[in-house]
Amino acid sequence: MRWLSILGCMNQLHDQRSASLRWGPRLLRDLVNAPDLTTAAAHLACAGVPVFPCVPGGKRPLTVHGFQDASIDRGVVTAWWGRHPDANIGVPTGVLGGIDVVDVDVHEGGSGFASFNKARQAGFIEGWACLVRTPSGGLHAYFLRTGGRESRSWQLPGKHIDFRGDGGYIIVPPSRVSGADGRPRDYQLVAVAEHPQLYRMDADGLRAFLDPPRPMHAPADMPRMGARPEKLAAWVASRPEGGRNGGLFWAACRLVEEGHDLSSTTSLLGPAACAAGLPEREAMATIRSAHRIATKREPACSPVPTSPVEAVRL
Repeated sequence: MRWLSILGCMNQLHDQRSASLRWGPRLLRDLVNAPDLTTAAAHLACAGVPVFPCVPGGKRPLTVHGFQDASIDRGVVTAWWGRHPDANIGVPTGVLGGIDVVDVDVHEGGSGFASFNKARQAGFIEGWACLVRTPSGGLHAYFLRTGGRESRSWQLPGKHIDFRGDGGYIIVPPSRVSGADGRPRDYQLVAVAEHPQLYRMDADGLRAFLDPPRPMHAPADMPRMGARPEKLAAWVASRPEGGRNGGLFWAACRLVEEGHDLSSTTSLLGPAACAAGLPEREAMATIRSAHRIATKREPACSPVPTSPVEAVRL
């Protein structure tokens, strides 16, 4: 067992060094100083970061299969940019590209910076390797990524925040994209972490924090009003995948209705939710959302969930 533990630590260090080497300060410096897109694409490929060409001034892939065609082969990359010297540079996110990216959108419909700052204050935006200003005035926060559990890309249009993980891609500096006014603007590197570290972005927790679950009806098997809190916690710990967030939400509402404050609700249900398999941050976000909603309602006096809580929309 000791040798397995040592081997696991060695593999983790190798993964971290691999990601850090690919997206280290040297590569970022080379991108900033690259005289053209062809040179920048070559720097990325030489560093082990797969790239693919996108339309000049845009984000649409020029390759048949999009980011799935991304390559680190110098000959392939040279041929692509030889045919399209002004092509923007696309990089697959997730394990393939070695980075996860939180994308803050800014457009006429709104800005994602309020949501981004809220998530940062809650501890979800930590450990970034670099920050890139996008042509719209938004932001890409890069997080070093290796293997591990799959983190699929997702979008929250209402919050103006996207997550680019497995199955996604981004456009990287020094690419340029034309705005609504027709003027091209650059992707600009604005900050680099002094000592970039491998940081597992809690994408599921971030999404739950920004867009909490919306359960409509309390589960039929949930303990009734007045049940001992320990019984409610045991019920949360037994929730199967697919019912964990909703069950935790309703259990937290129940405790708040019975007079528990946020601290006691968290201490009772937090460990139970983690025992059911929810990441700690996701569990805490759900409990906070339930507490925020339930404290705005009248205390329940019936042995079933109150109608105001049943109709809640987060």
